[in-house]
Amino acid sequence: MEALILDVPAKTATVKSIPIPSPAPNELLIRVHAIALNPVDALYTFHPLALPTQQRTVGSDFAGTVHKLGSSVSSPHLQVGTRVAGFLQGACSVNDRPGAFAEYLVVPHDLVWRVPDSMTLESAASSLRVFIYGASTSLGQYAAQLVRLAAKSSDRPAVLFAAASPGRHAMLRAPPYSYDGLVDYRDEEWPGKFLEEQRQARVDYGVDCISEGESVKRVSKVVNPTGGMAVFRSRAGKAWTAEEGELPFEPIYGAVWEGLGVEIEYYAKAREFTVAFYSFLSNMAGTGLELQPNSIRLMPGGLKNVVNDGFALLGPGTMGDRSNARTEDYMKPISAEKLVYKLVDE
Repeated sequence: MEALILDVPAKTATVKSIPIPSPAPNELLIRVHAIALNPVDALYTFHPLALPTQQRTVGSDFAGTVHKLGSSVSSPHLQVGTRVAGFLQGACSVNDRPGAFAEYLVVPHDLVWRVPDSMTLESAASSLRVFIYGASTSLGQYAAQLVRLAAKSSDRPAVLFAAASPGRHAMLRAPPYSYDGLVDYRDEEWPGKFLEEQRQARVDYGVDCISEGESVKRVSKVVNPTGGMAVFRSRAGKAWTAEEGELPFEPIYGAVWEGLGVEIEYYAKAREFTVAFYSFLSNMAGTGLELQPNSIRLMPGGLKNVVNDGFALLGPGTMGDRSNARTEDYMKPISAEKLVYKLVDE
């Protein structure tokens, strides 16, 4: 099979032919139909953590069909041909586990969720007040939907605010996001203006989908000190400096890899939650709690174009590092989209 393999000395990745893996008794062999790109995939390709001698398959997110079940997998919900999605860690840490950007992969049988028929594999107290920074990102779009679904399932109303580009405000005001208030993220004074409009009433929770230093500080200003805030880069990852008194609280940071339940450098026992969450995703069709797929940009070329095109758009580090002079329509700056490559034509 073909796979996108990390080249540590060259700080890039190339498509190579490697053996198709065999599933362990509790695993599934997945035929990968589509992959989705994340900034972390590009980051650790251009700034590799692996040893120079390691041949690591890169990439995190995948969707595909079950090709083979491990000998001990017995489930009425998982059969050959079942459409599933999930993630792997790939070359995003010092471990040697393979990633998702390959024609086939193996994954524990309980760490996938069944893709509903309505979704393509490419897309695969008082009121609660929440503020999401970077609301038009793929992460932000799903975060808003999960807030709405949590409010609906708990019969607790939610008021949702966000910072995003004005060009995306109309989209974010509409279902399934239905934001109650929006500010322009490019306005450096937005925290003060937001609090003035809200009569100094702060939100209960903040979610910073960008987490690049200044954004963390600004979002923290609109969150109640007794509330909570989630970021997606740690202090060690330089999301913000560690000056005393800089923030009113310590934001919650958790890497998605923790959900795999295996030891990594920031290990946490989150596998039980991941299994339960995937079960929720697999069984919510027809319940009125369905997630709607985010917009995708279907990129041409498959695995061979991921590095030169997709990773070029994502950039080697922060959003400020993203620059691209190419003129192809599919190479325009990313906005409210997820970059997706098809590995199988259907």
